[in-house]
Amino acid sequence: MCPTDPLPDRVKPTYHLAPVEHWAAADPSGPILAPSLEDEGFIHCTTGADELVATANRHYREDPRPFVALVVDLDLLTSPWRTDDARGIYPHIYGPIDRVAILSSQPIPRGPDGAFLALER
Repeated sequence: MCPTDPLPDRVKPTYHLAPVEHWAAADPSGPILAPSLEDEGFIHCTTGADELVATANRHYREDPRPFVALVVDLDLLTSPWRTDDARGIYPHIYGPIDRVAILSSQPIPRGPDGAFLALER
C-alpha cells in the first residue's frame, strides 16, 4: 500500500516524515525510535499525504537529506499518543512506533530547489 492509496475505514492513519538514513539504519525487527526527540515521533498529520508534503516543506525544505513518508495506524500502536493541536490534525506519538503499526513507507521526491514534491500515486 502506498501512502496515497485509500485506507480501510477502520484505520486511523497518521503520516510521518523520517530521514532515509534513520529509517535504513533502524533494526527491521524492532520499533522505530524518533530521530530527533527522545519521547516524540516524527512530523505527524492526519489529513493525508498532501498535508505531509506541505508540512515537510515548512519545516525541512532547507534540510538536504532524503526523507521517507511513513503511514502509521494509530490504533495499532502500543506507545501513547495525543493530539495537541486544537484542530486535532497533529497527533504526537510519545515513544517508539511499532513496526506492525507502519502500513507503508515511500521515499518523498524533491525538486532541484529542495522542495518536497507530491508522493507518487
